[in-house]
Amino acid sequence: MSRLDELKANFRYVLCEEGPQAAAERFKVHARNYLGRIKKQPAPRDDMNDYVDVLFINGCDYSVPHPVRYRVDHQMEQLESAGMTTRKVDAWNLTEDHVRLARTFVIFRCPYWDFIEHFVNLAHQLNKRVLYDIDDLVIDTVYTDQIKYLNTMTPEERAGYDDGVRRMGQTMRLCDGVITTTDELARELRRYMGTVFVNRNVASEEMLALSERAAYERDVLPVLPESQVPQEDRHRWEVACRRRAERTGFSMGYFSGSITHNDDFQMILPAVVRFMGDYPDATLHVVGELDLPEELRPFEGRVVRMPFSPWRRLPQMLSFVDVNLVPLEDTLFNRAKSENKWVEAALVKVPSVASAVGALRDSITDGVDGVLCRTADEWYDALVRLHDSADLRSRLARAAYDECVAHHVTCGTGVPLANFIRGQERPNLAIVFPGLDVSGGVIVAKKHAAILQGRGVDVTLVAPDTSLGRWEEVDGARLPVIGCAGAVMRGRLDKMVATMWTTLDTVKYYPNVGRRFYLVQNQENNFYAAGDPQRAAACRTYGLNPDVTYCTISPWCRDWLEADYGHSVRYAPNGIDLSLFSPCERDWSGKIRILIEGDSQSEYKNVDESFAIVDLLDPERYEIWYLSYRGEPKPTYRVDRFLQAVPHEEVGEIYRQCHILLKTSVLESFSYPPLEMMATGGAAVVLANEGNAAYLVDGENCLLFSRGEDDLAASYVERLVADADLRECLRAGGLKTARDLSWESLTDRICSLYD
Repeated sequence: MSRLDELKANFRYVLCEEGPQAAAERFKVHARNYLGRIKKQPAPRDDMNDYVDVLFINGCDYSVPHPVRYRVDHQMEQLESAGMTTRKVDAWNLTEDHVRLARTFVIFRCPYWDFIEHFVNLAHQLNKRVLYDIDDLVIDTVYTDQIKYLNTMTPEERAGYDDGVRRMGQTMRLCDGVITTTDELARELRRYMGTVFVNRNVASEEMLALSERAAYERDVLPVLPESQVPQEDRHRWEVACRRRAERTGFSMGYFSGSITHNDDFQMILPAVVRFMGDYPDATLHVVGELDLPEELRPFEGRVVRMPFSPWRRLPQMLSFVDVNLVPLEDTLFNRAKSENKWVEAALVKVPSVASAVGALRDSITDGVDGVLCRTADEWYDALVRLHDSADLRSRLARAAYDECVAHHVTCGTGVPLANFIRGQERPNLAIVFPGLDVSGGVIVAKKHAAILQGRGVDVTLVAPDTSLGRWEEVDGARLPVIGCAGAVMRGRLDKMVATMWTTLDTVKYYPNVGRRFYLVQNQENNFYAAGDPQRAAACRTYGLNPDVTYCTISPWCRDWLEADYGHSVRYAPNGIDLSLFSPCERDWSGKIRILIEGDSQSEYKNVDESFAIVDLLDPERYEIWYLSYRGEPKPTYRVDRFLQAVPHEEVGEIYRQCHILLKTSVLESFSYPPLEMMATGGAAVVLANEGNAAYLVDGENCLLFSRGEDDLAASYVERLVADADLRECLRAGGLKTARDLSWESLTDRICSLYD
């Protein structure tokens, strides 16, 4: 059926059932949607930064819609009602980027192909969990070979079907566990997977609402006096009254669904034929694909055939019958099927007669909320009893309704599933950045992220936008990035880390987080001049935040956070990647190359003093290189080579080409350039400050001077050139310091920051 034919059929249905006013309103909705599509619309919001707890990946074709509804849409509704956040994507629209967007993935009925294996492997590399959901034994042909209908396929059709079954099993085995529908199905799946959880099919809130409406239109609406019927319900009241008047005799309903259930009906056919022969008032309503057996031809006038219809019409169709028939052959494949048909009938207060097989046997209490049968005689006897007793039908239907509303709808039943998924999750942590451009603080925080990922933590980087990309590569680790600007972040985070003062509000006010951390790498209020509002704003982030754990990479930062603000501060020093900063020999006999590093526009970097010092040195003897990430050289600077915004992985080579680092920052929490120069075997002449005191020792691994001692600093440079023994002493001490502060040696201490 084309989309236009479908809309026409729906319009006729609404017109008939709900009247002209409702049909007109529905037409207006479709017209508005159509006009909205043909008009120029703003670009759709990019949802590739939205983050949730669980992303469902649907691999099932929508030509058979009910599996997707029950196992994707309804489970999403269950989890949302239990406090977890969810999204859905169809497998054919899945991209690598989706792996960034959730903590856990549930793949439903997705056959194997190369990309799905890549996706699962990538999720595992990121310490995320992948679960498979399956609602039938369609994971191995040893089970599907039991479906008799498949024998009617052509060899080509059967080969394609079997290949799909095998590939679904292949995808399942890539995953960490399985979610399924019945105990019998779970028993079989445990032959393939160690972790199997049963989450039975349940009805959605919309199904419940539609069912209660259908029951109301059958039981309540037609007995209302006309004077009590609201005008907008008048047409529905008239239809309900007509149906009530037309309803006579005893009606059985068989809602077969797919053609594969023909064999199930054949099992009860003798009982149905006998019953219809004995009770002339009995009618059989058949909805769905069922080949009408020859045995029923004598009763053809009492067989009401209805085609497979949209699921939203099912409650009303069910409400037309007195008894719902749910036969299942007792096969292993059928024992794994769920109790959907009993639930759907129960919600419209229609009793079911069902085979005592699998989930039907497990769910229905015989004689209380349904009737269970094993033989044709039992089926016949059950139909006779229900035919003869309206009270029995009412009692069974009411008990089934009460049971299903309490335990078989999405609202209120999601906690066990949510607990199972929570139990499968790896710990997760998000680190919030003001931006991902290169700076010392950003490099350190990203290194922490890579170390935590290596220790099994699901780590996400959060930045204002992802204009620089949705992934960050750090020392071979691939880290997912989510942009917080315009993103809908709803997923649960065990831990969230602020890195600079501007990021603390994001961490403090994100509601769905367990513990909050603040990685303080400097006294950032001192970056701003007196009177600048940002100075006070930065200072406030160090104030009273009782639910925030403060961490730092500097003893100096630890000391002022504890002394001035009363925090208990966790400390782990910064480290260095020795693979990027390896030592090399230098020739000190020729022209000496001095490296100056820092932003010329930043007052606390104090770059002007570095150039004042080199002005005291012979330009014929000393060559000056200047490395900056932001500021340009000032006109007064003597610069032989200017290097700007060099990628971090290339900085080590610059150090190896220089003899001496001259560093004059006055405010540093942990000054990296001296350590990087020492790691390459070069010499460092450094202005002493509280930050670099953590690892610099005058005369052992560097030469230190105080602010304003330009002459002393210049003399240190000349002394290094002249004194080979001093150079060797500082070289040995510097290399030892670098080894002691390698990231590898600090891994445990860094992880302990976020325990």
